[in-house]
Amino acid sequence: MNQQDNQNKTRKRTFSPAPSNTNEIGKIQPQAVDLEEAVLGAMLLEREALSTVIDILSPEAFYKEQNGRVFMAMISLFNRSEPVDILTVTQELKRTGELEFVGGAYYVSALTNRIASSANVEFHARIVAQKYLQRELIRISTETIKTAYEDSTDVFELLDETTKNIFEILDSNVRKQHDKMSTLIGKALEEIEHAANQKDGLLGVPSGFTAMDRITGGWQKSDLLILAARPGMGKTAFVVSMAKNAAVEFNKPVAIFSLEMSSLQLVKRLISSETEITQDKILKGNLENHEFVQLNERIKKLAVAPLYIDDTPALSIFELRAKARRLKENQKVELIIIDYLQLMSGSTDGKGGGNREQEISHISRGLKSLAKELEIPIIALSQLSRQVENRPGGSKRPQLSDLRESGAIEQDADMVMFIYRPEYYGLEVDENNEPTKGRAEIIIAKNRHGALETVKLRFVGQYAKFADLDYTEGQDIYTQNNSGNALQQNDDFLPSPAGTKTVTSKNWDRVEENNSDIIKRNDIDDVNAPF
Repeated sequence: MNQQDNQNKTRKRTFSPAPSNTNEIGKIQPQAVDLEEAVLGAMLLEREALSTVIDILSPEAFYKEQNGRVFMAMISLFNRSEPVDILTVTQELKRTGELEFVGGAYYVSALTNRIASSANVEFHARIVAQKYLQRELIRISTETIKTAYEDSTDVFELLDETTKNIFEILDSNVRKQHDKMSTLIGKALEEIEHAANQKDGLLGVPSGFTAMDRITGGWQKSDLLILAARPGMGKTAFVVSMAKNAAVEFNKPVAIFSLEMSSLQLVKRLISSETEITQDKILKGNLENHEFVQLNERIKKLAVAPLYIDDTPALSIFELRAKARRLKENQKVELIIIDYLQLMSGSTDGKGGGNREQEISHISRGLKSLAKELEIPIIALSQLSRQVENRPGGSKRPQLSDLRESGAIEQDADMVMFIYRPEYYGLEVDENNEPTKGRAEIIIAKNRHGALETVKLRFVGQYAKFADLDYTEGQDIYTQNNSGNALQQNDDFLPSPAGTKTVTSKNWDRVEENNSDIIKRNDIDDVNAPF
């Protein structure tokens, strides 16, 4: 919390009477009044002490209310760049009408008698802050217990409110301290050495798209990445393909928060993409026998992939933070995907409130803060405004100004990407007179770590998947039949049960291990050939 935030917070909050020394079961609340007075005395003696403590403590952290008022006076003087000593603090308290409340000029003067040096002021201040955290946890827990006993309580609202209060305490009081340059240089050299040893150049979580990974080096830790497009461009298909690539091919744990689609709908998309069976057939269950075999064979890797899906609707930033922390701790997730940002709620009750642009700004800042805290990349999908459709001229390529509802998204993001498919707008060729059928462009419009480039990928609409340009259907299919016969292919083949092979390619070869006879079949559409 910076100095201005401290000042604003103290202006808005009125101190309540000091809490009693005991609660309802007779225990004394955590406190360190002697250390509070020692910290105040050190700040009155030396200006450096105030600079050390001002980011650690807030006026509310003082158990004794008089001490909190004295600290408020010090903050006011500090923000006005005025000296802080016994005389100036006394004058400031007199100006605000609080001198008599704190005990007069004698009390302020007596604070300096508590300590002879400010050498240990930071250590003392942290003890005071810890006692405050303990009291706040007791307060929140007591309120939670009291409310939980009431029959009219909505348990989910209570969980949200409790989580919100705890995170507010954490954000306000547990701050990351500065690092020494020597420490940072050491970490940087380690990362540079690690990067030099990577033959594939992938330093972060890979997307599985060769051209994309060549530019980004994988998705980097602590980055917030925004993927935006108009409806129908394939935002969800892109991140689902990417999540599948990272989890299945590279064994990277990935979490998807799907606010738009249910988890089962998302899994069906994954199945369609992995098995190359159309979504319509997957949805209706209208599969041929060989397609059921194809389904069972190809989802084996997907079934054990470290991929986690949460479809909680209207997820708030507080709920996301709690869930993400648990996933990072328990499942070691290395990438989080949110589909999509505009469906999130800025408040814990899911009702929002205030200006929607401000709410989106709050959400985007929260996502960036979460990415830095967990040290993992977060990819958030976003909608684009309709002005893309109304733009004059043939090209409908998105621009940063098209980001919907908030310029804060552009500001907070480390990378902003757009999906553009000319084919969607009925354009058969692009500006270079190249065919657009099945082609997609991933436009990198903002990149804090590298160049602004456009990556061309293939979009396979029937399977809702993105792939490299050189992708051909069935290229990754491989298996062996139950009897151990080796299978060779020219285009593709589909596995089938009980020692049979179902063929859908135009050419296939079978090599019999026992007698090495070779059987070749040409121009076959659907043939069951028993071994």
